[in-house]
Formats: sequence, C-alpha cells, structure tokens
Amino acid sequence: MGKLFGTDGVRGVANADLSCELALDLGRAAAYVLTRHTDHRAKIIIGCDTRVSGDMLVNAMAAGICSVGADAVLLGVMPTPSIALLVKQYGADAGVVISASHNPVEFNGIKIFNSEGYKLADAIEDEIESYILERKDAIELKTGGEIGSVSHREDCVDDYVDHIVNSIEGDLSGLRVVFDCANGASYECAKRIFSRLKVDAVFIGDKPDGRNINAGVGSTHLDHLQKAVLEYGADIGIAFDGDADRCLAVDELGNEIDGDMIIAIFANYLRRRGRLAHDTCVVTVMTNLGFMDYCKKNGIQAVRTAVGDRYVLEEMLRKGYVIGGEQSGHVILTDYCTTGDGEMTAALLLQILKQSGKKASELANEIQKYPQILKNVRTTNAGKQAFKEDEELQGYIEAAQQELFDTGRVLVRVSGTEPLIRIMVEGRDEAKIAAIADDLVNKVNERINK
Repeated sequence: MGKLFGTDGVRGVANADLSCELALDLGRAAAYVLTRHTDHRAKIIIGCDTRVSGDMLVNAMAAGICSVGADAVLLGVMPTPSIALLVKQYGADAGVVISASHNPVEFNGIKIFNSEGYKLADAIEDEIESYILERKDAIELKTGGEIGSVSHREDCVDDYVDHIVNSIEGDLSGLRVVFDCANGASYECAKRIFSRLKVDAVFIGDKPDGRNINAGVGSTHLDHLQKAVLEYGADIGIAFDGDADRCLAVDELGNEIDGDMIIAIFANYLRRRGRLAHDTCVVTVMTNLGFMDYCKKNGIQAVRTAVGDRYVLEEMLRKGYVIGGEQSGHVILTDYCTTGDGEMTAALLLQILKQSGKKASELANEIQKYPQILKNVRTTNAGKQAFKEDEELQGYIEAAQQELFDTGRVLVRVSGTEPLIRIMVEGRDEAKIAAIADDLVNKVNERINK
C-alpha cells in the first residue's frame, strides 16, 4: 500500500490530512500521469458527495488538473458509480470522485477512475504518488493558452438515471419501499430512478445540509430505516451510504439483509437464468460461512479475496465472473457497471423481489448465517504497522482459531481506509465467539496501544 493511496483512494480529515494543497497536487499529478500520452486536449470529470468540504476540494483538484493543460468538467453532487459510468460515456480521460463514502462529515477522500471506468491499478497510483512526493518538479506546468479550463455539465443526473432505469425489466409498481439516502449523493438520483420505475417510495435521509451526511442514517445506521419500514408497512427498506456505492436492505419485519445475503440472492437468480458465468461469484474473507453453505446447496462456486472491492473486481475481471462484492453492501455487477453501485443493486433486488412473488424475509431467510462478532480497535498508522510485525500477537490469534477448530473462524486485519484494527470471530456458538472476540480486543490493545 502506498503512502497516500489506501484501498479506496486517498482519505483523511478534510483541510487537515487531506488539505487543499494535497488535492491540488493530486489533481496535477493524476492528470499528468493519466493524460500525457494522449494526442488531444485531455478531459477529466469530477463529482462529489454532499459534505461541506466537497466544493473546497473539487476546486483544488480542478486547479491542479488545469495547471497541466487538461480540462476539468464538474458534474456536482453525483454517486461514485455514476462517475465510473459517465467517464466512458462522455469520452473522458479520467474521472474523479471527492467523497469519504460512509465516513463522518469531517473526513473526505479522492478516488480516481481511468478512462474505462475502473479504479486505478496499484502501479499507476504508485507513479502518481512518486510525482507528488519525489518528482514534483518533473511535471511540466502549462502557461498562456495551454492552461486547461473548467466547465459544468447539467445532464449528468439524467444520463445516470437512464442507465439504471433501462437496465430493469418492466417496472416495480406494487412495491412499497423506504429509501434511506444517508443525506448523501443518492438523494436526488434515487428519487428520479424509483419514481420512473413506479415504486411507491418513502424517502428518509434525503435532506443534506453539508454537515449531516451519514449522521445516524444510511447503511451504517439502519435503526431509523428499520423503524420506518414497520411504520409505513413497507415491503422492504433500502439504505445507501454517503456516496451510494453500497446498498443494504431491511425486510418487511425490520431484519437486516446484508451484502452477503444480497449477493447470494443475486447469484442464485442469475444461475437459474443461465447468466451466472462459470456458476461462480466472488466474495471476501469476511463473507459469512452461512453464505458458503448456501452456495454449495445451490450449485454455486464462491471464490474469496482480500477485503476491498478493488480486489473483488480484479478477480472478477481476471476470470470473467459477473457478480461479486462484500458483506458491507458493495455489490459489483459487471453486466451493468464497473464498480459497486448501490442504486443499481437496489433496483435489481427490487426486480427480483417483485418477480419472485415472495416477501423480502422469505428471500433472505434462505441464507442461514452463522453468528458473527465484529469489533474495532482504534489505533494509529504506527499501531497498524506494529500489528503486522508482532509475532506474539499473531500466535495468539492462531491459538484462538485453533480453539474454534472447524466450528468457526477468526480474522484480524488492519483497515485499509480507517485507523482501525478489525476483529471478526464467527462460529456456531455465539457465547464462545463473543468471549474470544473480547479476549482478542484486550490482547490487541495490550500489545499495540501500549
């Protein structure tokens, strides 16, 4: 992992870790690396979520892009997956998203897509970093008429909405759905999409003010959605995160339908239609053992990767698989998009629900999940590195796995996007895995946060 780029772009506290100066440098270096071999005036589109720091960083990024002779096209507030889609549709050389996804308002981030709508390869990110950290003077800055320009595009929401609506078979009339937009980037697009699909829709978390993104709403805070589904007698509830690249759901009884369940429902639906390439889906090491049992029963192969939707996508592209994702609600459907797309996921889930004639709880209950305990230990970057190097701690984790043997599993890893060490313990005996998880939290704190 580089010094600036994590598993999902560059992240940090806006105007502190992620300063205007860094955003300008990233814009300049990214534009230079990604467009220097083009034989035309390069164009880079930029979108953002609703957080208050977005305008500040968008403008800094645009200034960097223009300084090397590329044009910046500002799309305004747009979901992350829309940038991945439109970068290719608009013939742009790259796409940038200013967003910190599900994180609180004080954070922001910069994510870059190439001209085909895919996240940048590690080697490209490394090259961009090298120009920022070591070779800044090697970038040729333009002057006079060669400086790039900034423009705005107003039709981008319609173009993205058209893509999703046209991907769905028929309409979704007859379904009553509560949507939680996390006061984020989906608040406008979702209303247009599901209105055109004739959903009887109720919206919450749809009044962003720049400071309330992800604040007690969205895919990381399902309690408001669960209450709303019961209050309105909805068939299902859908929750997006701040940049709408992930989607979780709630059944008509208020029970969570997580990413594992959604991927399982999709994979079996595609398999029955003969559209599940190689009868295989791609998931991560965090995926519940109950998901693996479900796949075996239904003739589906499940391939596991490291945590992070970029690793899921790499495996999908390498082998030609069409569906993959994460428990957190990142679902990648390569027949429709090049990255996780919460609104596309929601639309397809609603299509399957309507066509099945079943209740959401009936679809979800086909996947019997193992109890799973997730805990986070807050630390520093130095603590994350110390964790990787601590052999005694690794031995303690291995002993915990041996205690469970074949009745469960233990996974302890550093977060790629936050200052956390994540602990997951899974197994049939909930009391036992809870005790093991508590022991691991204490041990990690003892060894790392001395």
